[in-house]
Amino acid sequence: MTGKQKKMLLRILLATACMIPLFFLPLQGALKFLLYLIPYGIVGYDILWNALKGIRNGQIFDENFLMAVATLGALVLGITKTGDYMEAVAVMLFYQIGELFQSVAVGKSRRSIAALMDLHPDYANIEADGELKAVDPEEIAVGSIIVVQPGERIPIDGVVTEGQSTLDAAALTGESLPRSASIGDEVLSGCINLSGVLKVKTTKEFGESTVSRIMELVENASSHKSHSERFISKFARYYTPCVCISALLLAVLPPLVQLLIGKSAVWGDWLYRALTFLVISCPCALVISIPLTFFAGLGGASKAGILIKGSNYLEALSKAKTFVFDKTGTLTQGVFQVSGIYPTELSSSQLLEYAVLAESSSSHPISKSLQAAYSLPIDRSRVKNILEVSGKGIQAEVYGKVIHVGNSGLMEEFSIPYPEVTEASTIVHIAIDRTYAGYILISDKLKPGSKDAVKALKDHGVRQTILLSGDRQAVASAVGRQLNMDKSYGELLPGDKVQQVEQLLTLNQAKETLVFVGDGLNDAPVLSRADIGIAMGALGSDAAIEAADIVLMDDDPRKLPTALRLAKRCMGIVYQNIVFAIGIKLLCLLLGAIGIANMWLAIFADVGVMVLAVLNAIRALFIKQYDRKEEMKHDEH
Repeated sequence: MTGKQKKMLLRILLATACMIPLFFLPLQGALKFLLYLIPYGIVGYDILWNALKGIRNGQIFDENFLMAVATLGALVLGITKTGDYMEAVAVMLFYQIGELFQSVAVGKSRRSIAALMDLHPDYANIEADGELKAVDPEEIAVGSIIVVQPGERIPIDGVVTEGQSTLDAAALTGESLPRSASIGDEVLSGCINLSGVLKVKTTKEFGESTVSRIMELVENASSHKSHSERFISKFARYYTPCVCISALLLAVLPPLVQLLIGKSAVWGDWLYRALTFLVISCPCALVISIPLTFFAGLGGASKAGILIKGSNYLEALSKAKTFVFDKTGTLTQGVFQVSGIYPTELSSSQLLEYAVLAESSSSHPISKSLQAAYSLPIDRSRVKNILEVSGKGIQAEVYGKVIHVGNSGLMEEFSIPYPEVTEASTIVHIAIDRTYAGYILISDKLKPGSKDAVKALKDHGVRQTILLSGDRQAVASAVGRQLNMDKSYGELLPGDKVQQVEQLLTLNQAKETLVFVGDGLNDAPVLSRADIGIAMGALGSDAAIEAADIVLMDDDPRKLPTALRLAKRCMGIVYQNIVFAIGIKLLCLLLGAIGIANMWLAIFADVGVMVLAVLNAIRALFIKQYDRKEEMKHDEH
């Protein structure tokens, strides 16, 4: 508990201790009133003070005002009619118990997200004169060498230059399995070094590192309100004045009507009904539980390694009926291997050498696979005038010859005749001085969880799954068949993917959501264009993560159905609370207006309903555990 919560608990216990003797003492008149004011003041002074501040600031109609009017009115009734002040104190006491309970629940949700804030490193170690010196991570320049000792968090993204260790990435990905790290491996800030000493060459500034991006996403998540939250805020803004006016009319009109028809007016009874009406009408259950549900859902998602940038995206994801996927790096491993070299006249080694030199400046996975197959030192001084043709390939001068390396689109771009190859692999065509020289086959592997992810999405109500790829149609179709995709489109440039998504959006039914899942730099435009963009975050590009609405920190496609289940269940809890809270309140308001409900039922309608709604809301925190058990059962089958 926080200090504020402990103080509130102490006030509740003290007020209760003051009330208990009053049950047994034969008190009357002014003494009884004064003694009941003691627990009332202890537990309710802040409510009265906040109500006064609201009136002074022109923000009159809130729950503090309703509680103040209802309980002060009950005290007045006790003086003038009933001689009983228990109900007034009890209303204030139970209201504060409900507030305390709500505060603890919100704190639990907040701590689940605040745990991510603990990723923030306090220092980075640099070696100077044979000693380690702790400095502010924000002062570390790109290319610096930092030392990470066992038990410390990696403060900045980088590449291991010395040492070997295992890393705990649970805070980033939600997975407890340690990862190994050795020379040449990329390491992410926020991971905990478990064993050996590592020397890391930083590749980013602190502000651009993974840990900084995560904290920024989490801190900004609450600013993006869902439609349901906006509805509740608007509802409360109009609802509260309406019930206050209704309570006033209930206190005044029926007695006046009684007087007009010649009957005696029982002002006290109608005032009591009006005060009961006010207590019942307090919108706490809705105003508190709906944002709390989304907050808990965002917290549960973050613990699972799913960063959702706002509750509006959580709500939209729950309505997803179409999932559109990029292929490379999203559903496939993006680890390409040369599976065949087919020259026309040159030797295989010569054809590969030309391709590798031309592609030597590219960071594309295909370029890396060619370099891995070559396995010899690359003399870049032999390469000049490199021109990259977006989505098609490379033109470069190698050994004084013009080399074209790329897909069929590149051959057509430069009017180079090429043979039709029917292999279901990525084909890299090579031309020398505009004469076709052969092709190299590149193969990619599916991620282990891709097929399960697509199946699970369909099991959870997704109507269609679509694959978009820059690879040849034969490759896209082959991968689509393996994954049981509904449609597969190949040979698409980044602009073509945007057009495909726009066409799909026009076909979507009202209030249905289209989700695009990608990871690469060229996916940023389509991530922004889709209703929901999901980036495979840990290895994805910065541009994709910035453009996306949801980030999967460990690039595991199986997190997609987990995110969908989370969103659906979170929205289910929201709708349950709306129906439950409004339904109970309307029933109790009716009973209060006709004189059946007393102040004790009003307490249940206010505090009881709020506590039940809050209990229901915090279930969203535990969606991860629920999903994990379900996935384990699925794996067993």
